Amino acid sequence: MQKNLTFIWIIVFIFFLNGCAVVLQKGRRSDIEKIQSLRDELSELRGARDLLSQRLSKEIENNQVRLSMAEKGLVITFVAEVLFDSGKAKLRKESFPILDKVVRILDEEVPENNIGVEGHTDNEPIKYSRWKSNWELSSQRALGVLYYLEENGIKPIRLSAIGYGQHQPVTSNNSKEGKQLNRRVEIVILPRSNKKSGKSTDDQWQDSDYEEELK
Repeated sequence: MQKNLTFIWIIVFIFFLNGCAVVLQKGRRSDIEKIQSLRDELSELRGARDLLSQRLSKEIENNQVRLSMAEKGLVITFVAEVLFDSGKAKLRKESFPILDKVVRILDEEVPENNIGVEGHTDNEPIKYSRWKSNWELSSQRALGVLYYLEENGIKPIRLSAIGYGQHQPVTSNNSKEGKQLNRRVEIVILPRSNKKSGKSTDDQWQDSDYEEELK
């Protein structure tokens, strides 16, 4: 018994020497396990990205679709004109085959991940449209994509939609090309850890080792 107590005190002393504090909490995973879990998720998202890159190669080559790994997850960005006519929120029939490729990946490769759909516009005021503002247009476009995903087999519990209007541009609106890049819809494959922990998406991707893996 005395030997066991001595061993325990030695361990505690070593931790203090190294400037470490030990917090014991029932049911909490160690940091090592957490980091490994995040890296496993990253590997899954990268696998989905590679498949999307293959299946959307034509659209990517034509600058209609972009894929990126961001802090919030795997982002599939569609130029708005690929999905919608100008000032409209109804999906173009020509967009269905492209979205079907995405649906298949969402269903087969990342079935446990939640999906966020984000709508964005340029800074041109609404003039010849039924929408009151760019916020409304971007929100309805995001919902249009969400409904298509749901109608084609993605569980509603996995889906969410939001419209940002003109307020999160990726580049300047001072050129025609810039405005086209800002008019977009993003389908974001969210990390599974975000769903489990209830923390914000950005909080889940802040681990320094994990961020290093993203680069």
